[in-house]
Amino acid sequence: MKDTKVIELEEVAIRFSGDSGDGMQLTGTLFSDATALFGNDISTFPDYPSEIRAPQGTVGGVSGFQVQFGHKEVNTPGDEAHVLIAMNPAAVKANARFMKPGGTIIYDVDSFTQKNLDKANFATDDPFGELKLDDYIKIAVPITSLTRESLKDFGMDNKSVLRSKNMFALGLICWMFGRPMDYIESFIKTKFAKKPTVVESNLKVLHDGFNYGMNMQHMTPQYLVHAAEIERGTYRNINGNIATAWGMLAAAEKSGLDLFLGSYPITPATDVLVALAARRDLGVKTFQAEDEIAGMCTTLGAAFAGKLAVTSTSGPGLALKSEAIGLAVMAELPVVIVNVQRGGPSTGLPTKTEQSDLLQALYGRNGESPVVVLAASTPSDCFYYAYLSCKIALERMVPVILLTDGFLGNGSEPWRVPSMSELPEITPRIAKNSSEFKPYKRDEDILAREWAFPGMEGFQHRIGGLEKNVEGAVSHDPENHHKNTEIREAKVQKVADMIPELEVCGDEEGELLVVAWGGTYGHMISAVREMRQDGKKVSLAHFNFIKPLPANTEEVFSKFKKIIVCELNLGQFASYLRDKLPEYEYHQVNKLKGLPFTVTELKENFEKLLEE
Repeated sequence: MKDTKVIELEEVAIRFSGDSGDGMQLTGTLFSDATALFGNDISTFPDYPSEIRAPQGTVGGVSGFQVQFGHKEVNTPGDEAHVLIAMNPAAVKANARFMKPGGTIIYDVDSFTQKNLDKANFATDDPFGELKLDDYIKIAVPITSLTRESLKDFGMDNKSVLRSKNMFALGLICWMFGRPMDYIESFIKTKFAKKPTVVESNLKVLHDGFNYGMNMQHMTPQYLVHAAEIERGTYRNINGNIATAWGMLAAAEKSGLDLFLGSYPITPATDVLVALAARRDLGVKTFQAEDEIAGMCTTLGAAFAGKLAVTSTSGPGLALKSEAIGLAVMAELPVVIVNVQRGGPSTGLPTKTEQSDLLQALYGRNGESPVVVLAASTPSDCFYYAYLSCKIALERMVPVILLTDGFLGNGSEPWRVPSMSELPEITPRIAKNSSEFKPYKRDEDILAREWAFPGMEGFQHRIGGLEKNVEGAVSHDPENHHKNTEIREAKVQKVADMIPELEVCGDEEGELLVVAWGGTYGHMISAVREMRQDGKKVSLAHFNFIKPLPANTEEVFSKFKKIIVCELNLGQFASYLRDKLPEYEYHQVNKLKGLPFTVTELKENFEKLLEE
């Protein structure tokens, strides 16, 4: 037997791909978790079709999961994959454009039948030649037949046997990249604890895949990626939706309030609801409403009743919630609305990422209806911005919209679990003096009213959608309405005094300032970092606070010759900046493909602008 070929890499990207029913999302997630526990920094990108069960064997039905991990800081899932694991011809066709030139393709040769080639619309029986992949390393592995051989003594039907193919592929990849399988074994034993046959069969196939790699060393090279040097602490791999839910749990504990979430399931936000529904042990109350409107209205009711009230949704759901969000503005109730953005309009691309709900979050309500708007930038910092959204809502008595997106919500990265003592205090504005209480009497500095709710003796009052005076009585006075409209806007703008100033990554002045917001951060910082290493005078200003903008935004912009705004829409943040800071020229990079930016395309656009 030949010696194993060991290739040492700083970072590597792997893409798992197959039919929607091939378990690629689970396979990628398990490999990512094992890699994070090994000590590598990681970034993941699940990519799957919107159909629950797309046509088997077709390109439209391909489900993929990409993970990049490395010895140093990893900010993106990688522009291109070094290794592709393809369970059928359609997976090769769908992912060839995402492959690094000269990369490795491991494919289930048993699935490359004429029938499957036809389903994937190949014109010839040479799919690799047809896709011009001759220079790639191609490793044919009979995954299907080896899985059948592995489980021949288990007495399982063919359908059940084939469900285990992904475990064979996972075992093989674990050998290739030196991943310990303790975590994966523990997961299988826990998940299928009530089905011992399923546990035994999956473990056997997993180990057979690992052993296949070890026995076929001359075919399958082994890659070595050392663990990263990271800050000491307790870590876990976390996705943005779970991090969002946990940020709200932390805010409830810190504020001393019960947490209520009223929501309607919608892709890709449903996992926020699911995660909180599992925490009744922490006093969480969740309500799966009959529609988005009811989800928002029950959240308002919970806020009126003195709870930390939150709701979660995606783009179409935010549209349906808009009237009730306006009621929250008028009643000045503390609510948090999480919008995990997806491709639109209408049903659009429900499983793909986009940033096209920004203007809806800012302006998508009738009347002058200002709310605070925040945007998280990585899967793990969804925790912090969810926590901060709750803090702002409770301390300033204002609705807050938190924008994440499908890339953040489904993607994952290692997260150092903070202690509660590390998190800032949250002090809800609960009314204390009934003799002086008036429903719309305000703090002179922050313009927030006090919060009184049912059960507080002596604090009975009326709020609602009609304009009120300071006593809480319905008012049709024109001057009162004009004054209150200005106050509601000014109250939102005064939130600027509790948010940090805008930071610049790189030099604080120079040729080009890259401006971005939300979930594009990883690709932006990677592109800017690489260009700076090449001696380019490029810096990054990444926004997490949209309304109000950080107090020093204009000062930052004034120190650069050119500004380029990058976002996954047709220029919504650029339009907002032109409205708020019209004295600057804003160049744009926009993408609307249901995919995140790539570092390569960003650098090409920045280079072009620098040369002009």
